[in-house]
Amino acid sequence: MSNTADNPLLGVWNLVRWEIAYGDDRPTTFPYGPDATGLIMYTHDGAMSACIARAGRKPLSSASVRSAPEAERLAAFESYFQYAGSYEIQPRDGGQQVVHRVSHSLNANFLGTEQVRRMDFGSDGTLTLSASDVVPGSDVPRHHRLIWKR
Repeated sequence: MSNTADNPLLGVWNLVRWEIAYGDDRPTTFPYGPDATGLIMYTHDGAMSACIARAGRKPLSSASVRSAPEAERLAAFESYFQYAGSYEIQPRDGGQQVVHRVSHSLNANFLGTEQVRRMDFGSDGTLTLSASDVVPGSDVPRHHRLIWKR
């Protein structure tokens, strides 16, 4: 993968919106709020990194995260999402998907996983990465759509 003609993901994308739709007709949710910020980067040599944050995160009261009060550290963890690793583009159902192979993550449960996302490019220059699963502890399907723009 060396140029955008070969790889349309190359470069840095900024988050427009992360929304989750549900199969039981409950309202759409926004995991980090409707004004969340984030970026995802794809390099020519197969590396990727993604981060998403709730807008308006408060700074810690301490110069060091290690000496910050536990409640502040928990709030920082709960308002930020990050993982990185390698990636590969693959064909999928007449379209394409990207497989993120996670080697680093704020959430240790992501380590060693493959995060598979369907890729769709909009005529407005957006990239939509999507995946479906079920709400934990239930059988309610949900569909994640993360919309990115350069």
